[in-house]
Amino acid sequence: MNYPVWYLPEVGGGMLIALIAILHVFVSHFAVGGGLYLIYAEKKGLREHRQDILAFTKRHARFFLLLTMVFGSITGVGIWFIIALVNPAATSLLIHIFVFGWAAEWVFFVVEIVAAFVYFYMFDKMSPANHLRVGWVYFISAWMSLFLINGIIGFMLTPGSWLENGNFWSGFFNPSFWPSLGLRTFIAIMLAGVYGYLSASFTRETEVRLAMTRFSGAWSLGALLASVPFAWWYVAALPEPAMGLVLGKSPTIVAAVQWGTIGTAVLLVIILLAGIIKPVLNLRPVAAAAMICALISMGAFEWIREAARRPYAINEVMYSNMIRKDDLSRLADQGFLQTAVWVQGRDLNQDTQKAAGEELFIQQCYACHTAGGFNNDLKAQTARMSYSAMSSYIKRIHEVRYFMPPFAGTEAEAETLAAYLVGEWHGKDVALPAKQAGVISGDRLFEQHCAACHVPEDLHETLAALEAGEVVDLLGRLDEISAEMEPFTGTEEEAKVLAGFIRGEGTAPVVVVPDGALLFEEQCAVCHDSAELGATLTGWERPALRDALDRLEELSEEMPPYEGSPEEKDALADHLFTLGRNQ
Repeated sequence: MNYPVWYLPEVGGGMLIALIAILHVFVSHFAVGGGLYLIYAEKKGLREHRQDILAFTKRHARFFLLLTMVFGSITGVGIWFIIALVNPAATSLLIHIFVFGWAAEWVFFVVEIVAAFVYFYMFDKMSPANHLRVGWVYFISAWMSLFLINGIIGFMLTPGSWLENGNFWSGFFNPSFWPSLGLRTFIAIMLAGVYGYLSASFTRETEVRLAMTRFSGAWSLGALLASVPFAWWYVAALPEPAMGLVLGKSPTIVAAVQWGTIGTAVLLVIILLAGIIKPVLNLRPVAAAAMICALISMGAFEWIREAARRPYAINEVMYSNMIRKDDLSRLADQGFLQTAVWVQGRDLNQDTQKAAGEELFIQQCYACHTAGGFNNDLKAQTARMSYSAMSSYIKRIHEVRYFMPPFAGTEAEAETLAAYLVGEWHGKDVALPAKQAGVISGDRLFEQHCAACHVPEDLHETLAALEAGEVVDLLGRLDEISAEMEPFTGTEEEAKVLAGFIRGEGTAPVVVVPDGALLFEEQCAVCHDSAELGATLTGWERPALRDALDRLEELSEEMPPYEGSPEEKDALADHLFTLGRNQ
């Protein structure tokens, strides 16, 4: 961690990036497609000898110039400003990897600006042929800006073979480059029609308003339909984890998909009815509704694309909290607080626990979560969790929720963060509960697993000469000794206890019986409230609950498989059955 964190606990940097970026993208794509729209609108006026359509085109060009060159430029600078504050590490890495690409994009952007001003201010002052050539210069330079930025943005999600060779062109022409370029190009063209539709609604001349409304509607409809195959291609090009998130494993992406679908569907209806079939319906409120729907659709796409990268800012390279993937093992050994540059407290003791816990939250959680804010409020999400549940969850957070970065640090730091989230935020006890609920001995294990076919005395004589480790090894591969035997499926500690009993060592060590309530705290409480889950499980039989624990991922894509031992699953099933009966 070589950069400080700009900490706004109730706002969150991610929300600021989203607000600025979505507005900028909505205008910047218009800046690309709008250039092509102006060319063909002007050609329509020239072909039909319609001075009124040419006048409309000039007015639309003025609106286009003001919106794209002023608002678009300001929000473009705003994006650089906000990403440099929120995630300077990822910003720096992208600049260093693609410095040539950025330089080329800025050259095309300068040409784009000059051509836009020449196009508007030389309207009616140069020959139509030369004026259209200026329009083409603008569109080509604007599209080349899209071409270059698309490669860099696509790299963040699908770095492809760059991960192995570090080659500029491998990163630029990454697996999602071409489908993303096609999708964005047609989205840009579609948005140009929607903006044209808005301009037409403000036109007083009825004939011009109807003609340009129908022109804009057909323009948008054609581009929208052309974007569909590229959208499918884009999804198919996603890496497997990202595709899983897009297809339902992330609740936030599911919500964004729903909003995007609704926005696109309503926009399509407006284009068909009030754009092509009955352009007379293109009133200002209808055009404004079309703009809002287009903004929702574009915003949903950008939100999905950003969220699909999780838990990374740059896929497989850097996590969203600026921690590089290849630094995890080093941080687990040396400690996060001991190696981070911009932290104040580095010691872990009772006096510094609060300060250290807050530092860990800011450095590792705040990138995606707020503390009592509107977006992804971690205080609300952790309100019902106990210290043991939180501590266990943080240590395996990436396994339970793939889209969350793994905790980077020592076990003691993980427990310090858990103590801060649960103790300082919610005032709960931060002492771990006792794990011993009872004991089970070697003779009991023998009775459960071996007594159906064997008596202890026979095995004592046969296996007494073997070392305990050799007996443990045999228990794990009993099926190799005899096809009629199944390998022992208990825990490693249970295998040692059973091996000692089989060798005739007398009184066997004891093994802790799994505590179902504690397992629920550690494995389930992060997502489930015991009372609410108990109400859901009312009427479930205990065998059905036990069976469900073996196939959680089949019941819901959001639940990871439960990887505890059979005994732990039995104990957890007993606890869940009790919860259901108590409702």
